[in-house]
Amino acid sequence: MDPEPILSVNEDNQRLERLVEISRSLSASLDLEPFLHSVISAAAELTGCEAASILELDEGGEELHFTALPRLHWDSLKTVKVPLHASVAGWVFQNGKPAIVPDVASDPRHFKGADQAANFATRSVMAVPIIYHGETLGVLEVVNKTEQTHYTEEDLLILETLASQAAIAIQDTRLMNKVQHSVDQMSQLDRMKSGFIGIASHELRTPLGLILGHATFLREVVQPEYRPQLDIIVRNGLRLKEIIDDLAKMDNVQRGLATVRARPISIKRVVEEVADAFQQEAKQKGLSMRPDTPKDDLLVEGDSSKIAVALSNMVKNSITFTDPGGHIIIVAKSIPGYVQVSVLDDGIGIPPKDLPHIFERFYQVESHLTRKHGGMGLGLSVTKVIIEMHGGRIWAESVEGKGSNITFLLPINSGEAEAASGVFVS
Repeated sequence: MDPEPILSVNEDNQRLERLVEISRSLSASLDLEPFLHSVISAAAELTGCEAASILELDEGGEELHFTALPRLHWDSLKTVKVPLHASVAGWVFQNGKPAIVPDVASDPRHFKGADQAANFATRSVMAVPIIYHGETLGVLEVVNKTEQTHYTEEDLLILETLASQAAIAIQDTRLMNKVQHSVDQMSQLDRMKSGFIGIASHELRTPLGLILGHATFLREVVQPEYRPQLDIIVRNGLRLKEIIDDLAKMDNVQRGLATVRARPISIKRVVEEVADAFQQEAKQKGLSMRPDTPKDDLLVEGDSSKIAVALSNMVKNSITFTDPGGHIIIVAKSIPGYVQVSVLDDGIGIPPKDLPHIFERFYQVESHLTRKHGGMGLGLSVTKVIIEMHGGRIWAESVEGKGSNITFLLPINSGEAEAASGVFVS
């Protein structure tokens, strides 16, 4: 049997195995630089060339720069700019087509600046574009075919295959960088918002306290005909105080100052006390509101004041968005391992597009042009944070025009709550 075909088959198998190895490393690699170095190493090895490199477009969009090189040449070439209009790599990048130059001395496109910087003599070049979904991202090139042989179709196919792998890696990294940049921007905006919330809630407390104090005093001493005006000041001052309190609660949670001090508490009592607290407000609006609790007590370990705040926000939300003549029911019941509390109403309901967002900070179901109801969109977000601090979860169901059902679950076992929330429990 002729040995040459056997040798050729073995070489083809080795090339195929090397390409498969590169493909596998692409799926396993999380770092672009080592992967691109493995690509150029494989490119030089499989095409029988002295060296390989990868070039990408710089930020100015007018020159190419090296992003992967043999380590021997990195220091000398890392700052070299390769012109788009006077280089083989530039021609490949602009035209999106491969180029094979067996003798660079006879090709005016050859850029001599890289050779001079690296003290290297380029004799021949083969370069292919790195393309992802029609966009050229860079160029993969090999230089100086060993033993003065010509580049083959197999060489070109190998280089194009490696370029396609490099394209995926480069694009993935660019997308990850964009995502990270967006995350960093959002984090910065969130820190700025948190800073504003903290300053605003702190600075508004003192003047608001003075306004409420003096208005309450004046109401007792002025003539009766002026008292309605002072009632308006007090009522709106108290409304503003609620908003500031919500801001302060949210700021405390964001800064990690809020903790759950777990004690055995009666959910039945919390529900009934919250219902009593809002009974007058509901009647003034013409609403029917009642608690629905079992005869047996419902006990969990948690912070009763915080759970009362969470439930109060839910009830206030129902009162706000239920028209006169409507009904609100606060239901508490036991299910295996949990206590479930729901606030049901037959109010205006929540549009489907808004339902997934109602627990987000500052989210308003109504636009600023169509709003009829007050508030800053903090109540339910505070409620969600409190429930999650207790290791519970909260969700909402609604049919627009027919009403809403907001429900939370609290684990009966305090150890489960601590593990689920990750918040200090004492």
